[in-house]
Amino acid sequence: MKWFDSDTFREILDSILRNRSRSILTGFGVFWGIFMLMLLIGGGQGLRQILMNEFDGFTHNTCIVFTRKTTKPYKGFKKGRRWNMVYDDVDRLKSQIPELETVTPSVGLWNKSVVRGETVSSSAVVKGQRADYARVETPQLMYGRYLNDADIAQERKVCVIGKKVYNELFPEGGDPCGQRIKVDGTYYSVVGVDWLDGNGLNVNGRASETVTIPITLARRAYNMGTAVHMICITAKEGVVMSDIIPRVQKVVGQAHYIHPEDEQAMFLLNTQLIFGIIDNLLKGVNFLIWLIGLGTLLAGVIGVSNIMMVSVKERTTEIGIRRAIGATPRQILGQIIAESTVLTLVAGMGGIVFSVLILHVVELAMTTDGILKAPFQVSFGVAVEAALLLTVLGVVAGLMPASRAMQIKPVDAMRDE
Repeated sequence: MKWFDSDTFREILDSILRNRSRSILTGFGVFWGIFMLMLLIGGGQGLRQILMNEFDGFTHNTCIVFTRKTTKPYKGFKKGRRWNMVYDDVDRLKSQIPELETVTPSVGLWNKSVVRGETVSSSAVVKGQRADYARVETPQLMYGRYLNDADIAQERKVCVIGKKVYNELFPEGGDPCGQRIKVDGTYYSVVGVDWLDGNGLNVNGRASETVTIPITLARRAYNMGTAVHMICITAKEGVVMSDIIPRVQKVVGQAHYIHPEDEQAMFLLNTQLIFGIIDNLLKGVNFLIWLIGLGTLLAGVIGVSNIMMVSVKERTTEIGIRRAIGATPRQILGQIIAESTVLTLVAGMGGIVFSVLILHVVELAMTTDGILKAPFQVSFGVAVEAALLLTVLGVVAGLMPASRAMQIKPVDAMRDE
């Protein structure tokens, strides 16, 4: 008997289809196992992207510094004192902590009315920022550009608007750059549209609800003097943000007479820790995915092996006759392993195809305005690897039944008959 001729495959199919109900029920275990594995892999990939989208735009080594009430008296100041950082703190941090790459101030003004003609945007947040803030939270520009150094230096009346503000002020769509909007009685020319949603990490309001203007203009327009609401910093490559945060607290605290042990007077949001927690969470989820998926798949393969053992026992006479007329042990071995592999592959490929269809439906549900929020589909490479895994498992499932078939002697087979 040859390995790859039509007669061989006809025999394999005849053997599998001889008891269709048993073959279907056995194959369903493999089908369900690979279906669950592919579904969990695709779902885990989508979950990872959804979580990362919540912090989209922010660099991993960022720290955002806010002020809070003091909780300890110090140098004549009572506890419970409110205080603000100032523009000079930016220069202090830059000069005293060389490990910092970006130090940029920001101010935020809430519930501002933004008007274009007769259209009013509700609850917009006006942010005053510098051009280097883009290194902290990278904008996703749908139209135009972000603020640049010339805008800051010349206090140009320009702005970058968020997604929600754009949709409310420009319901007709299109590029709004060059058009003018009014914020608190002052007209600004739109130079860009930032498409970030800002769902998970909102700094001075959601990115989609903001109107960003040069910080120099914001300080003058709203009589803010030298005060800033927050300072955003990023560390140089290879520097762990957690290692330099105590020095940031010390530099700012000394300048504003904050008790050295008053850890509540400043709130420092370390995104490096947040991303580390998410990464560990996703590693745990990935481990559970493979544990559950492979466990279910192995259960199905064990079922295939058991059914093949039953099939070999039922075909004792047939195998004995084959041996009597000249079939070699290798041919018997190949026949049983081939049957096990074909059954496993056919059922497994059905599971892969079905999981791909389900994941495609999920992706359609996650698509908004033609933009896919998170890819849930498994890659072609993963599907090929799954098919190879099925082949290996099919061979393994057939080894024990094939070994038993090779031990059948023609005389014993005729005696059983």
